[in-house]
Amino acid sequence: MKTKITLLAIAVLIITSATLALTRANKTTTNESVKMTEKSVLEFTMKDIDGKDVKLDEYRGKVLLLVNVASRCGYTPQYEGLESIYKKYKDQGLVVMGFPANNFLGQEPGTNEEIKTFCKTKYSVSFPMFAKISVKGNDIHPLYRFLTSKNTDPEFNGDISWNFNKFLVDRSGKIVNRFETQEKPESQKIVASIEGALKQ
Repeated sequence: MKTKITLLAIAVLIITSATLALTRANKTTTNESVKMTEKSVLEFTMKDIDGKDVKLDEYRGKVLLLVNVASRCGYTPQYEGLESIYKKYKDQGLVVMGFPANNFLGQEPGTNEEIKTFCKTKYSVSFPMFAKISVKGNDIHPLYRFLTSKNTDPEFNGDISWNFNKFLVDRSGKIVNRFETQEKPESQKIVASIEGALKQ
Protein backbone atom coordinates (compact mmCIF):
# COMPACT_ATOMS: atom_id res chain seq x y z
CA MET A 1 0.00 0.00 0.00
CA LYS A 2 2.78 2.42 0.96
CA THR A 3 4.59 1.56 -2.27
CA LYS A 4 1.49 2.39 -4.34
CA ILE A 5 1.05 5.73 -2.54
CA THR A 6 4.73 6.56 -3.07
CA LEU A 7 4.54 5.69 -6.78
CA LEU A 8 1.36 7.74 -7.13
CA ALA A 9 3.02 10.71 -5.42
CA ILE A 10 6.04 10.44 -7.73
CA ALA A 11 3.75 10.26 -10.79
CA VAL A 12 1.85 13.36 -9.67
CA LEU A 13 5.13 15.18 -9.08
CA ILE A 14 6.43 14.28 -12.53
CA ILE A 15 3.20 15.36 -14.24
CA THR A 16 3.12 18.64 -12.27
CA SER A 17 6.76 19.38 -13.14
CA ALA A 18 6.18 18.62 -16.81
CA THR A 19 3.08 20.84 -16.89
CA LEU A 20 4.95 23.72 -15.27
CA ALA A 21 7.84 23.35 -17.71
CA LEU A 22 5.47 23.40 -20.68
CA THR A 23 3.67 26.44 -19.28
CA ARG A 24 6.95 28.29 -18.88
CA ALA A 25 8.05 27.31 -22.38
CA ASN A 26 4.77 28.50 -23.88
CA LYS A 27 4.94 31.74 -21.90
CA THR A 28 8.51 32.35 -23.09
CA THR A 29 7.52 31.68 -26.69
CA THR A 30 4.53 34.01 -26.39
CA ASN A 31 6.61 36.73 -24.75
CA GLU A 32 9.35 36.43 -27.36
CA SER A 33 6.84 36.71 -30.21
CA VAL A 34 5.33 39.82 -28.62
CA LYS A 35 8.69 41.36 -27.92
CA MET A 36 10.19 40.68 -31.33
CA THR A 37 7.70 42.63 -33.45
CA GLU A 38 10.11 45.49 -34.14
CA LYS A 39 12.37 45.09 -37.17
CA SER A 40 14.60 48.10 -36.56
CA VAL A 41 15.93 50.28 -33.76
CA LEU A 42 14.01 53.13 -35.38
CA GLU A 43 10.65 51.53 -34.56
CA PHE A 44 11.01 52.14 -30.82
CA THR A 45 9.61 55.06 -28.85
CA MET A 46 11.64 56.00 -25.78
CA LYS A 47 11.27 58.46 -22.91
CA ASP A 48 13.92 61.15 -22.87
CA ILE A 49 15.60 62.25 -19.63
CA ASP A 50 12.77 64.77 -19.12
CA GLY A 51 10.06 62.12 -19.55
CA LYS A 52 8.94 63.11 -23.04
CA ASP A 53 8.23 60.49 -25.72
CA VAL A 54 10.82 60.34 -28.47
CA LYS A 55 10.23 58.27 -31.58
CA LEU A 56 13.62 56.99 -32.66
CA ASP A 57 12.35 57.18 -36.24
CA GLU A 58 13.01 60.91 -35.88
CA TYR A 59 16.67 59.95 -36.24
CA ARG A 60 16.22 58.14 -39.56
CA GLY A 61 19.10 59.13 -41.82
CA LYS A 62 21.45 59.60 -38.85
CA VAL A 63 24.19 57.29 -37.57
CA LEU A 64 23.46 56.37 -33.95
CA LEU A 65 25.78 55.30 -31.14
CA LEU A 66 23.68 53.81 -28.33
CA VAL A 67 25.42 53.54 -24.96
CA ASN A 68 24.20 52.27 -21.58
CA VAL A 69 25.69 54.78 -19.16
CA ALA A 70 26.20 55.12 -15.40
CA SER A 71 27.29 57.95 -13.11
CA ARG A 72 29.29 56.03 -10.50
CA CYS A 73 31.31 53.63 -12.62
CA GLY A 74 35.04 53.45 -13.20
CA TYR A 75 34.22 54.04 -16.86
CA THR A 76 32.05 57.12 -16.23
CA PRO A 77 34.82 59.41 -17.61
CA GLN A 78 33.95 57.95 -21.02
CA TYR A 79 31.29 60.66 -21.07
CA GLU A 80 34.14 62.98 -22.13
CA GLY A 81 34.95 60.82 -25.14
CA LEU A 82 31.29 60.41 -26.05
CA GLU A 83 30.77 64.17 -25.95
CA SER A 84 33.97 64.71 -27.94
CA ILE A 85 33.02 62.41 -30.83
CA TYR A 86 29.47 63.75 -30.79
CA LYS A 87 30.70 67.32 -31.23
CA LYS A 88 33.18 66.26 -33.91
CA TYR A 89 30.74 64.28 -36.06
CA LYS A 90 27.26 65.57 -35.30
CA ASP A 91 27.23 67.90 -38.30
CA GLN A 92 27.96 64.86 -40.47
CA GLY A 93 25.01 62.98 -38.98
CA LEU A 94 26.22 61.22 -35.82
CA VAL A 95 23.92 61.12 -32.78
CA VAL A 96 25.22 59.69 -29.50
CA MET A 97 22.42 58.40 -27.25
CA GLY A 98 22.87 57.81 -23.53
CA PHE A 99 20.67 55.26 -21.75
CA PRO A 100 21.25 55.33 -17.97
CA ALA A 101 20.95 51.89 -16.37
CA ASN A 102 21.38 50.68 -12.80
CA ASN A 103 22.06 47.03 -13.66
CA PHE A 104 25.66 46.83 -12.49
CA LEU A 105 26.48 47.14 -8.78
CA GLY A 106 23.98 49.97 -8.35
CA GLN A 107 26.23 52.40 -10.22
CA GLU A 108 23.33 54.52 -11.54
CA PRO A 109 21.14 54.98 -8.43
CA GLY A 110 19.91 58.52 -9.08
CA THR A 111 16.68 59.88 -10.51
CA ASN A 112 16.50 61.07 -14.09
CA GLU A 113 16.77 64.66 -12.87
CA GLU A 114 19.88 63.84 -10.82
CA ILE A 115 21.45 62.03 -13.77
CA LYS A 116 20.72 64.96 -16.07
CA THR A 117 22.27 67.44 -13.63
CA PHE A 118 25.34 65.24 -13.15
CA CYS A 119 25.91 64.88 -16.90
CA LYS A 120 25.51 68.60 -17.56
CA THR A 121 27.63 69.88 -14.68
CA LYS A 122 30.37 67.24 -14.66
CA TYR A 123 30.78 66.47 -18.35
CA SER A 124 28.84 69.18 -20.24
CA VAL A 125 26.88 66.49 -22.06
CA SER A 126 24.92 67.88 -25.00
CA PHE A 127 23.97 64.66 -26.79
CA PRO A 128 20.50 63.15 -26.19
CA MET A 129 20.03 61.47 -22.82
CA PHE A 130 17.12 59.15 -22.13
CA ALA A 131 15.21 58.04 -19.05
CA LYS A 132 16.76 55.31 -16.91
CA ILE A 133 15.97 51.79 -18.10
CA SER A 134 17.07 48.22 -17.48
CA VAL A 135 19.45 46.79 -20.08
CA LYS A 136 19.47 43.14 -18.95
CA GLY A 137 17.57 40.64 -16.82
CA ASN A 138 13.85 39.95 -16.47
CA ASP A 139 12.92 43.64 -16.65
CA ILE A 140 15.10 44.42 -19.69
CA HIS A 141 13.70 47.24 -21.82
CA PRO A 142 12.37 46.09 -25.23
CA LEU A 143 14.97 48.22 -27.05
CA TYR A 144 17.81 46.43 -25.30
CA ARG A 145 16.12 43.06 -25.77
CA PHE A 146 16.13 43.91 -29.48
CA LEU A 147 19.80 44.90 -29.39
CA THR A 148 20.94 41.81 -27.49
CA SER A 149 18.65 39.05 -28.82
CA LYS A 150 19.96 36.51 -31.31
CA ASN A 151 16.67 36.70 -33.23
CA THR A 152 16.84 40.43 -33.90
CA ASP A 153 20.59 41.02 -33.78
CA PRO A 154 22.21 37.80 -35.04
CA GLU A 155 25.63 39.38 -35.55
CA PHE A 156 26.12 41.48 -32.42
CA ASN A 157 23.82 39.82 -29.86
CA GLY A 158 24.65 38.85 -26.29
CA ASP A 159 23.98 40.21 -22.83
CA ILE A 160 25.22 43.66 -21.91
CA SER A 161 28.42 42.93 -20.03
CA TRP A 162 28.80 46.18 -18.09
CA ASN A 163 28.16 49.92 -18.24
CA PHE A 164 29.23 51.70 -21.44
CA ASN A 165 28.65 48.92 -23.98
CA LYS A 166 28.16 50.59 -27.35
CA PHE A 167 26.03 49.77 -30.41
CA LEU A 168 26.53 51.52 -33.75
CA VAL A 169 23.43 51.84 -35.93
CA ASP A 170 23.56 52.98 -39.55
CA ARG A 171 21.37 55.55 -41.28
CA SER A 172 18.70 52.94 -42.10
CA GLY A 173 18.43 51.68 -38.50
CA LYS A 174 20.55 48.54 -38.94
CA ILE A 175 22.97 47.51 -36.17
CA VAL A 176 26.40 47.50 -37.82
CA ASN A 177 28.84 47.18 -34.91
CA ARG A 178 29.17 46.67 -31.18
CA PHE A 179 31.94 47.67 -28.81
CA GLU A 180 32.63 46.48 -25.29
CA THR A 181 33.01 48.74 -22.27
CA GLN A 182 36.80 48.90 -22.43
CA GLU A 183 36.77 50.38 -25.95
CA LYS A 184 37.00 54.14 -25.50
CA PRO A 185 34.58 56.21 -27.62
CA GLU A 186 37.43 58.14 -29.23
CA SER A 187 39.47 54.98 -30.00
CA GLN A 188 40.65 54.41 -33.55
CA LYS A 189 38.44 51.33 -33.82
CA ILE A 190 35.22 53.18 -32.95
CA VAL A 191 36.09 56.31 -34.90
CA ALA A 192 36.86 54.27 -38.04
CA SER A 193 33.53 52.46 -37.71
CA ILE A 194 31.63 55.74 -37.23
CA GLU A 195 33.35 57.35 -40.20
CA GLY A 196 32.56 54.31 -42.33
CA ALA A 197 28.87 54.45 -41.39
CA LEU A 198 28.72 58.19 -42.03
CA LYS A 199 29.99 57.66 -45.58
CA GLN A 200 27.14 55.29 -46.42
